[in-house]
Amino acid sequence: MRINDDLSNPVFVHAAKMDWVASPSAGVDRRMLFRIGGEVARATSVVRYAPGSVFPRHTHSGGEEIVVLEGTFQDEHGDYPAGTYFRNPPGTSHVPASKDGCTIFVRLWQFRDGDQIQIVRRPGQGEQVEPRPGAMKATVLFEDGHEEVRLEEWEPSKTISVANTRGLEFFVLSGGLTIGSEALEPQSWGRLPAGVDLNARVGSQGAKIWTKEAPLLHPDVCRLPGKPAA
Repeated sequence: MRINDDLSNPVFVHAAKMDWVASPSAGVDRRMLFRIGGEVARATSVVRYAPGSVFPRHTHSGGEEIVVLEGTFQDEHGDYPAGTYFRNPPGTSHVPASKDGCTIFVRLWQFRDGDQIQIVRRPGQGEQVEPRPGAMKATVLFEDGHEEVRLEEWEPSKTISVANTRGLEFFVLSGGLTIGSEALEPQSWGRLPAGVDLNARVGSQGAKIWTKEAPLLHPDVCRLPGKPAA
């Protein structure tokens, strides 16, 4: 399966308008934003857990990165309320579940080979940095020299520019913005190749945005089973 796999072109996906697709685990459904592969895939998705659902124990052979969007995501290590960001590097494992139901944004098999940094950032945690013009707040959730992940709050009705030298991926958590002719609402996802800057007009309610500045596919990305690295 290949979905939005051409990394040389900008892409915008209105995930909230997509149909849910059932996963192999009962009660766990997906909206697929980017995918290369079958059930084991290099993938970016929005995933919904019905109340009481449990996904079987699995090992993150290619790493897993998650933002909790709604409800409380859980595993044997703890509870993660909406607003939590965490990354589980290659080799980690867990049994994900949600007693009351939740929705998460998740990226799979997109870690660099050898990246073993595991973190959990609960709501409000992270490094506060000087916000860019038009933003009220900026929090660095993760930075290792290869990529930088931020949570930013953008002011209503402002124009925001984000320089993009490495590649840029973003997810609208709340509020809205317009990029060209694309009106992006909550759970909209975008990806821009290096050299294509993000220029957005923020909506009247402002916007909260998750961003990742990094190569859209690391040169040393973990290799999918039976596949070349890229």
